[in-house]
Amino acid sequence: MFVILVYDFDTKRVAKALKIARKYLYWVQNSVFEGEISESNYVKLKAELTSIIDPNVDSVVFYTFRTQKYSKREELGLKKGGEEFIL
Repeated sequence: MFVILVYDFDTKRVAKALKIARKYLYWVQNSVFEGEISESNYVKLKAELTSIIDPNVDSVVFYTFRTQKYSKREELGLKKGGEEFIL
C-alpha cells in the first residue's frame, strides 16, 4: 500500500517521531513522509508512533492508498526530501 504520513509532535518527542517514520517511509518535508509499505510494517509503524504519542498534544494523520498508480504528485519550490534520504 502507499501511505502519506503527516504528524505534529511536541518538541520533546518530535525527534523520536522523525526517527520512527524514517525507518518505514521517505521524508518529503517537515513532518511529512510517504512511500510504499507492507501491511505488517504499517502496523509496526502505527504501534511505534502510538507508543510515544501524547494524545492530548500530538497528532498523526495517515492517508492510505492501495497503490500510487492512480495518484498524481506535483511539487512547487524547493524539493526537501525524497527516496535518496531513507535510512
